[in-house]
Amino acid sequence: MAEPFPFELVSPERLLISAEAAQVLVPGAEGDFVVLPRHAPVLSTLRPGLLDVKLADGEERRIFVRGGFAEVDPESLTVLAEHAIDLGELDDELVQAATGGRWTAAELVDGLAEGERDQVLLGVTGSGKTFTVAH
Repeated sequence: MAEPFPFELVSPERLLISAEAAQVLVPGAEGDFVVLPRHAPVLSTLRPGLLDVKLADGEERRIFVRGGFAEVDPESLTVLAEHAIDLGELDDELVQAATGGRWTAAELVDGLAEGERDQVLLGVTGSGKTFTVAH
């Protein structure tokens, strides 16, 4: 396996991830791109979509991002997102409030096509409600 690289995902509310990553799929405004170790320098705005993160320890995370940008250099990746929701931390109350009771968090993550899911998550991030992490 290739050597990992430092990855940080930051939103105005908090630092979501600061870890060594093996690869990250980024939803760039001009198209998705995969960042691997020693990637060429890139600065990209983000489109609403999923960051698919494979951490060096094997953990995989999926985070919906809306707005912001990604900065890649040969040593690291930093994503500054205006809004970010870790799909593993979605709670039913927030999703149901944003969707008028049509979807649960599990249905949103697993049961919708990508375009439908992204539209619902845009509603969640634009709902004006504070995102809370279920503990």
